[in-house]
Amino acid sequence: MSRPLTPLGLAVLRLLADEQMHPYEMQQRIREHAIDHVVKVAHGSLYHTVARLAEHGLIEPVETSREGRRPERTVYAITEAGRDEARARLREFVMRPAQEYPCFGMALAFVSMLPPAEAATLLDRRTVDLEAKLAAHDSVVDSLIKQGHSRVSVIEVEYLNSRLRAELDFVRALSEDIKSRRLDWRPPNGEDGENE
Repeated sequence: MSRPLTPLGLAVLRLLADEQMHPYEMQQRIREHAIDHVVKVAHGSLYHTVARLAEHGLIEPVETSREGRRPERTVYAITEAGRDEARARLREFVMRPAQEYPCFGMALAFVSMLPPAEAATLLDRRTVDLEAKLAAHDSVVDSLIKQGHSRVSVIEVEYLNSRLRAELDFVRALSEDIKSRRLDWRPPNGEDGENE
């Protein structure tokens, strides 16, 4: 491939390694198996990714059918080149930590621009969202396990939950440090906003 295999491309190859399917079915599986919690799937990006993978010979059409007036549905299968590319990219993702730029980390770098009371309130709101995400992820894992899926098929959600729990602990502690004034709050350039 001229460009590295994207996370969505890798997800498509992984799905097709299990069985042949058409893009609509891939989209359903991505949602059902919570793959969209770890891979960004923008509207239309799946179809673009499928076309690109086919163009590079990593997947191939094996059947095209039509039901009534509906558009044609093409079923795809992974090729040997696709398996090789998926394994190579997967090895890279597993072995090397990527430099990621999360928005929350950036927001923390500049949080002192806000009054401390407002920052604490916003962090408390974040804990509510984090708790809701954890509950939703736990529900997905429980549901998939009850359906007979193995733990290895949901470890990405376990990983997400471990990160969410760590973030939740951090956010709660930070909010408490702000409220109790244990955190020295010095806004940039001496702006007004000291430990309000």
